[in-house]
Amino acid sequence: MEITKYFEDKTIFISGSTGFLAKLFLEKILRIQPKVKKIFLLIRTIPEKSVEQRLHDEVFSVELFRVVNKEFDSNAGLLEKVVPVSGDVSLENLGIIDSRVREEIWREVDIFVNSAATTKFDERYDVALGINVLGAMHVQDFARKCSKLEMLLHVSTAYIHGTRAGLILEEPIHMGQTLPGAKISYLDINMETKIIEERLKELQALNATQKEITSVMKDLGIERAKLHGWPNTYSFTKAMGEMMISEEMKGKDYKLIIMRPTIITSTYREPFPGWIEGLRTLDALFAAYGKGKLTFFLADPQSILDMIPGDMVVNCMLAAIARHSNQPSRDLTIYHVGSSRRNPICLKDVQSLMYNYLLQKPFLDDRGKPIKVGEVTILSSMSSFHRYIEVHYRPFLKILKLLNMIFCNKFERSYTSSSRAVDYILRLVELYKPYTLFQGIFDDANTEGLQITIRECNSNADMFDFDPKCIQWEEYLMNTHFPGVVKYGLE
Repeated sequence: MEITKYFEDKTIFISGSTGFLAKLFLEKILRIQPKVKKIFLLIRTIPEKSVEQRLHDEVFSVELFRVVNKEFDSNAGLLEKVVPVSGDVSLENLGIIDSRVREEIWREVDIFVNSAATTKFDERYDVALGINVLGAMHVQDFARKCSKLEMLLHVSTAYIHGTRAGLILEEPIHMGQTLPGAKISYLDINMETKIIEERLKELQALNATQKEITSVMKDLGIERAKLHGWPNTYSFTKAMGEMMISEEMKGKDYKLIIMRPTIITSTYREPFPGWIEGLRTLDALFAAYGKGKLTFFLADPQSILDMIPGDMVVNCMLAAIARHSNQPSRDLTIYHVGSSRRNPICLKDVQSLMYNYLLQKPFLDDRGKPIKVGEVTILSSMSSFHRYIEVHYRPFLKILKLLNMIFCNKFERSYTSSSRAVDYILRLVELYKPYTLFQGIFDDANTEGLQITIRECNSNADMFDFDPKCIQWEEYLMNTHFPGVVKYGLE
């Protein structure tokens, strides 16, 4: 199947439309197939903006769309193809109130792409469950009502496997499954929903502030995730989302693909190299390092850091949709999209490249002066990390605290800022240690097979390349990714 030809005259529905990956997907479709019939974008209405305004401000006005904007001549041209729909995946019927709009979507849509997600590792548990778990179920229920549906592609994450070591296969996760190290043998999603509801009722009865509720809900998410064997709320709720949609499909022909990217980085090639949005995953460490806030960190230098450029993920999504549409199967197809199996790079090499980059192109402080960075002290275990804190930081903070008491808080600012710096690093360590100590390798046999099929069947297969073997890591990180983070992520 020629991929470009396949998308001609198709109607597509995309959730999570203002997110990083959805924008890349939308841009690529519009650029390679201007004859696509229509694209519905599910966008959440917020008090200060309509969905039309959000589409303009947060999608079409982004630099990513500069090539497409030229080809379509104006936003007006794009709006002939792209239809914003007010809704929310956490609600039944995706929160689409207008029955005429719902009926139109059910009547016309050929392809559903669910990329709606909250990717914060420590998101509020109620928010993460609403979007990543119930959202997945609502999307599937809604998509199944589409009379012409050829494919539902659900974007998950490879890290639904938690901190598992060794070769991790492209296999489904089953309803109720927990991970090694779990303190509970069965995951009851209905019970998790009830726990959230009860905790919220307790907080409301105590007249808790929104700040207090947010704090408690964040802690609850991490607590429940670890109880079941997951390191954070994000991977935990994405795993539950997969359970929900795969359970619903039992005994039926699948018109469903699950795409599991690893750590998504800036674009490798299309529509131009280096585009990224915000600080994604480990880019937060790069930013903290460049600003002089990060001088030591917990990591296994030999741990493989599995990264994959965003445009390669989108190419795999497009290839998978074209390959599997209208070919229902009793087996669920899952694709790992990453680099650890066929083009691995160790964390120590990434850290070394960060250091070299920041030596050549240092960040500037508030006064416009270059921030000098040293090599990060890498601590490879939690015990060595805590010893380092005790030796290098705790005594200093104790002395400052004592001086505050003696001199009537004269050193309060110094103590507070130093304490906050340690708290900041401790928070980063807790959030990122599942990835900086990761010992797994993601098998991508299905993805490799898909790449081979696409090369055999497409005359323009290079337009849809997602083979990680082509990535020269030093060249990409030094000349594309790090500059992209600085230009787009730190704006």
